[in-house]
Amino acid sequence: MDLKCTTCGVNLIGQDDFVKFECPQCGETTIIRCNRCKKLSTKFKCEKCEFEGP
Repeated sequence: MDLKCTTCGVNLIGQDDFVKFECPQCGETTIIRCNRCKKLSTKFKCEKCEFEGP
């Protein structure tokens, strides 16, 4: 299983301070955000529908 932050690409295996959710627009892609990107509100982009969110 590939568990990397959608925004920065950091490997999250073994970490527990991240979030994982479906794209709010299409619901077909899983977005994974590390704690650092969450705190900094770094933008992410859905690979399927190109939705951008904080």
